[in-house]
Amino acid sequence: MKGTVHYELRDNVALMTIDNPPVNPLSSGVRQGLADGLSKALADDQVAAIVLTGAGRAFIAGADISEFSGKSEGPGLQDCLKAMDDSDKPIVAAINGTAFGGGLEVALCCHYRVIAPTAPVGLPEVKLGLLPGAGGTQRLPRLIGAEKALDFILSGDPIPGPKAAELGIVDEVADGDIVAAGIAYAQKVIADGGKVRRIRDESAVVAADRDRPELFDAARKSSARRMRKRFAPEMIIQCVEAAVNVGDFDAGMKIEQECFAKCMQHPQRQALIHMFFAEREVAKIPDVPRDTPVLNIEQAGVIGCGTMGGGISMCFLNVGIPVTVLELDQEALDRGMGVIKRNYDIQVQRGRMTAEEVDTRMGLLTGTTSYEDLGTADVVIEAIYENIDVKVETFKRIEAVAKPGAILASNTSGLDIDKMAAATSRPEAVIGLHFFSPANVMRLLEVVRGEKTSKSVIATSMQLGKKLNKVAVLSGNAPGFIGNRLLGGYTRQAGEIILQGATPYQVDNVLLKFGMPMGPFQMNDLVGLDLGWRARKLSGMKPEDVPITARVADKLCELERFGQKTSRGFYIYPEGSRAGQADPEVVKIVEETSAELGIERREIDDDEVLKRCLYPLINEGARVLEEGIAIRPCDIDITYINGYGFPEVTGGPMFWADQQGLENVLADIKRFQEIYGGDIWKPAPLLEKLVAQGKTFASLQS
Repeated sequence: MKGTVHYELRDNVALMTIDNPPVNPLSSGVRQGLADGLSKALADDQVAAIVLTGAGRAFIAGADISEFSGKSEGPGLQDCLKAMDDSDKPIVAAINGTAFGGGLEVALCCHYRVIAPTAPVGLPEVKLGLLPGAGGTQRLPRLIGAEKALDFILSGDPIPGPKAAELGIVDEVADGDIVAAGIAYAQKVIADGGKVRRIRDESAVVAADRDRPELFDAARKSSARRMRKRFAPEMIIQCVEAAVNVGDFDAGMKIEQECFAKCMQHPQRQALIHMFFAEREVAKIPDVPRDTPVLNIEQAGVIGCGTMGGGISMCFLNVGIPVTVLELDQEALDRGMGVIKRNYDIQVQRGRMTAEEVDTRMGLLTGTTSYEDLGTADVVIEAIYENIDVKVETFKRIEAVAKPGAILASNTSGLDIDKMAAATSRPEAVIGLHFFSPANVMRLLEVVRGEKTSKSVIATSMQLGKKLNKVAVLSGNAPGFIGNRLLGGYTRQAGEIILQGATPYQVDNVLLKFGMPMGPFQMNDLVGLDLGWRARKLSGMKPEDVPITARVADKLCELERFGQKTSRGFYIYPEGSRAGQADPEVVKIVEETSAELGIERREIDDDEVLKRCLYPLINEGARVLEEGIAIRPCDIDITYINGYGFPEVTGGPMFWADQQGLENVLADIKRFQEIYGGDIWKPAPLLEKLVAQGKTFASLQS
């Protein structure tokens, strides 16, 4: 059995200390220790109260997820909680550190709770496609009310000890020795007659929430907006409704268990747990040992204060790292710094920041038009437009001023890192740091290693990503890296499908239904159709040489329909609205283009639309793995969920492919190859190999 619970007597108080390093999950040995310790304390006449605490930095960090897929040993958690509920001796939780999930539910089953001010508490199960299944949905509303309980459980976010006390989740915040504070609290309870206070028996708070259906209506609307396509939020709401309206605790617990079982059986649970472990896995680089020396990043330099440069600067400012941002002239610099200030001011207006916090962050920002002012930065990131020749010249200028040991980084979305590194005398210091737009919001950071990038620079960059509150994924240096390399097939297929018989609106709706935040044509309108159109014109490309998938977009641009910026693109945008409306004129242009190209239109069903858009991602993902550009399948999953809006509930494209059955995916790819031809439908050798061996992408993780 894993983990244990130490038992000792402190005068008339039994102290039980959970010890299952590093974070004290509720493994089999911990549950056995809880059951044995409670039995011993209850049988000992000398014991008047019990204090429960954790060893190390955690109280109980939650369930042991590794036990989800197998048969667990020892008593179940519900058995332990029933023994605590039945105890006629008061139990005090001395919450010394992290109390998440089942850990907080254990604390809620205690009769009293004291907490260290730095200890975080939370019920994060919703993030794993689950709900608190050990009474959390029944006890918490009885303690703090349905509205606060719903907000807390549906967010899944932790809160510190003082906030927990403010909400009423704990009874006291105790500075200093938390065990001593817990024992002192227990002695006060003993002196007061040794009363037990079972949350399960309290009804006044939930009684006040009855006949308030608007609480649950609001929760449903909020979760539908924030957690699109998630199954667990509705189950959570139903459980809290039961706590309020059913009244009887045991009946509510039965509903909680039924809803928990539905979550456990739902495919989203497996996908979200995959994502939980994948986020931790991508931080491990096989050839970069954990003890690799890292550089201390105390100051950053950013070249360019446009959309990307400004967002990147904010990433550093948000975590207290001073930034020197460079622009070519004072006008551009003033404009860029003004945008940063306005972005922060919007956060103040929305109540997410204070004016003082804005002043602090802006105080860390220095603007310059001189490269020499970047000489003290520990990392210098160029965020200029995507032109390899211009970037090479920029790296020459960076090297001339950057101090020894500084990291020299490019924010390129797909250009050759080695070519930039070759422009310097220190290629080992050069790396790609590809932020996603808006950089201060998007979680993904694609870290791109060059041929000569040092392990120290790689390790520092991965650690920096974490410090900037990003999830960093390491990519090899190849055109498009991981994310944009895969994206090409997705967008090309969308362009072909509308010429063959679908409409842009059908394609977008299919992908929206799948869970993407927007379809490819909505995305085109958001980015601006004119970007590609102008680039083709500047290059002197003849109309007949324009890729057929860009023909419709170019025709729209000729009509000055550039997307949202002109209120017309593939969609029509009523004044002040970002919600596009379908336009029959666009359908007509699509049909005319098909006729011009000699393409006979036909009816294309939604299933074909989905497979033709997504299977190129899978096929190219297999090639990226085979070429070593991505280390593991989960690196692709994390990239696409955090950078490209692939729905979390699928587990990412490679995990989703496994769920479809790789043999089925391959059969469809071969079928499309026969119909449409082209390299895009040529099966990746790795995909064929896995199918022949009866294996999955997941088999490559180990």
